[in-house]
Parts: sequence; C-alpha cells; structure tokens
Amino acid sequence: MNLKELATKLGLSPTTVSRALNGYPEVNETTRERVVAAAKRHNYHPNTRAIRLATGRAMAVGHVIPIATRHEIVNPVFADFIAGAGETYSRNDYDMVLSVVPDEDEETTYRGLKSKGNVDGVIVHAPRTHDPRIALLREIGLPFVVHGRATGTADPYCWLDVNNRRAFQRATEFLLDLSHSRIGLVNGLEFMDFAIRRRTGYEGALTARGIAPDPALMASDEMTEIAGFRAATRMLALPQPPTAFLASSMISGMGVRRAVESSGLVIGRDVSVIIHDDDLSYMKNGEDVPIFTATRSSVREAGRLTAEMLLDVIARPDAGPQQRLLEAELIIGQSTGPAPKG
Repeated sequence: MNLKELATKLGLSPTTVSRALNGYPEVNETTRERVVAAAKRHNYHPNTRAIRLATGRAMAVGHVIPIATRHEIVNPVFADFIAGAGETYSRNDYDMVLSVVPDEDEETTYRGLKSKGNVDGVIVHAPRTHDPRIALLREIGLPFVVHGRATGTADPYCWLDVNNRRAFQRATEFLLDLSHSRIGLVNGLEFMDFAIRRRTGYEGALTARGIAPDPALMASDEMTEIAGFRAATRMLALPQPPTAFLASSMISGMGVRRAVESSGLVIGRDVSVIIHDDDLSYMKNGEDVPIFTATRSSVREAGRLTAEMLLDVIARPDAGPQQRLLEAELIIGQSTGPAPKG
C-alpha cells in the first residue's frame, strides 16, 4: 500500500496523512492517532528517503560514546539500553547512528552531527556533575534527552532517570531493619550523577538511624567484577568488617560475592549483599528465586522510554522540557539475611 491509497481509505489528503505520520504539530492528536493506527493495520511503511526530502529530517538518532577515559559506559548494561532504544527507533522508521570516539573528540562529534544534518537528535549517556554537553547541545540547537540527570545544571532540560537516591536509601533501610549496622557501599565512579545520588541515599538512611557513615566502608570505582572484588576484600579485612554490602551493579556484586566466598564466609548467612540493575536480558538474577536481593530497574525499558521521549521532542520542539523519574523495585533474593550475632 502506498501513501495515496492509505489516504483514500482514511478520507484524508496525502499531505495530512504524511504530516500525521511524521509528527507535524499542526495535525491534531485525534487525527494523528487515527492515521498511525491505520498505518499499522494496513502494514504501511513510509518511504524514508521521501520523508527526508519532504521534511528535511535525517530520520536518525545519534549516540556518541566516548572511550578513551574510564567511565561507566563500559558497563555491559549499555547493550540492554541500546536494544530497548533500537526497538523504538525501528518501530518509528528511525535509524541509529553510533559514534564511538576518543573523549577529546566528543564536542567535535556533536558539532559535526549537527552541521552535517546526520541526525535529528541525540541521547546523552552517563551524565556527570555540571555536564558541559547540555550547554553545548543547547548552543548548537541539537535536540537531546539525557539518560540520567546532571547535578549542578540550572536550566531545565529533557531527561529520564531512575530514582537512584531512593533505591539506595530503601536498600540500606532494608539492611538496617535486618540489624546490620556495618554496611559497605561498592559504588560507581562518583563524578557520575547516578553514583552521587546512590551515596546520598545510603548515607541518608544511615544518618536517620543515628549511624555515622564510615569512609572506610565506601568505595568508588568502575562497576566491574574485579573492582567489586578488590573493594569488598579490603573492607572484609578491616578490624570491624561489614556484615552487608550494597553494590551498584550485578557485575560489581559478583566481585563482592567472590570476595565473601574467598574469605570463607557464606552469602546470606554471614554477609548480606544487595545489588542494583539486575533485570538484564542476557544475565538473569537466577530463575524462579532471585540469587541476589536487588533494587530492580529495567535498563531495556529505560532505553525504549528515553528513545520515545526524544522522538517526541524532535516532533514537538516547542513543547518544553520533558522529565520522567522511574522507581526501582526492591526484589528479595537469597543474598540477604539477619546480621550475624556477635
């Protein structure tokens, strides 16, 4: 079926159908929904080349991934995010442009994407405090959505994030309710916004129970298995070792588990462990019963939702900043139990 045939079935002009499918703001929402539903029903897919010519859009979204400096984007959860975003792009006839660049070339890459017209917008990953990319993208006029938030950025901008502070506050409170008072934090790199918020939630829960946060029980590093192992090994060697750990990812949590078991201790009996982000399509947290107690959030779903937000920003550039905060769910697994007596 071509555009003219679809328009005839709907009793609309081909121009109106085209504008409805391509997000033009002058088409009312009722008409847009009707056209989109009919297109799906009749398996109509617009000609991407024609759309580009008619609208001036690239029909592509950019992801710029810096690699030279160590940072959280090396974490394999990124693949799940991209998979989720890709589902949204393909459903809306958008392509993905993935640019893997040295950190020092990041600004040049964004400017090149804008000047060449290669993409209609970008998703910003792994935001940092006072993240300079937000001001840059505003300056060059490239639509964007941040996956996460950037502490210290005053002007409003579009973002989708998980409530990291609340997730780690709740996890710490759960361990405190199990009578743990020595709780280790194996965090991500703390120039990253999410890691700052996780530490804030952890420290806030301790302080509310009259427990002073102990710097010796905190570690900040890449969220890798070896980093988790080293941090937990150091803490377990303290004169007063922790009886529980919070780990910022399943990967670092695996390192914590190896350190606990290497010390001759048993997870869930001698030492409790809670991880974050256990809902990974390629690395499940057990079958019927979760191995780890976890603050669960679907990275794949976050990818879908962030991509949907960006496509809406592209279609309605004057709608104003969109912001969405997702809550993590506390899942009880086999890795937690009451603090050992004595």
